[in-house]
Amino acid sequence: MPCPEKNGWERLRDDMATNGKPIKNYWLTRTSAAVRNGRLRRQDVPPGEVLCFHCPAKCCQYIALPIDRPRTWEGFDTVRWFLLHERTAVFVDDGQWYLLVYLTCKALRSDGRCAIYAHRPKVCRDYGMDICEFEENAVYDQFFETAEQLEEYAEAILGPRSGGSIRSPRPNPLKIVEMAEKAVAEHVTCPDGRAK
Repeated sequence: MPCPEKNGWERLRDDMATNGKPIKNYWLTRTSAAVRNGRLRRQDVPPGEVLCFHCPAKCCQYIALPIDRPRTWEGFDTVRWFLLHERTAVFVDDGQWYLLVYLTCKALRSDGRCAIYAHRPKVCRDYGMDICEFEENAVYDQFFETAEQLEEYAEAILGPRSGGSIRSPRPNPLKIVEMAEKAVAEHVTCPDGRAK
């Protein structure tokens, strides 16, 4: 009796073995599907192959959590707090605001595969290949990477904040020069090494 045909994951497991060691960044080494302008298109993936075999694991490099749309300066200040943390951004897609946190999934192996694929969380199972960002380059309605960008947007929407801006005021260049001259004058020493 002939062996049953292997599914995509079994083929991947077998293809991954090279002298007993997995190929690093396996997803990026696949060349079996057609590539247009240096980029693989979804429709070019051969029938029976899993789209994930050709992907650099974009969906495993971040989490995006829906947040309330800020409507007041207090709301914008909360979003500003998010942006003051490393590896964060905020984006708006179809009117919904999201907190984007750049994190790599602990289950993502160095070869780009999921170490817990058979037992992956429901959110991963629900994130089907028909909705993944395989061909997308993340273009959003709005995208904020800094608190200053958010402040400018908030001022355009709400008008100036009462009590001043959350942005630092522009420094007075003359005041900086005066402060530097004073500091130099206070630290000038005599030729014998004594302070003046």
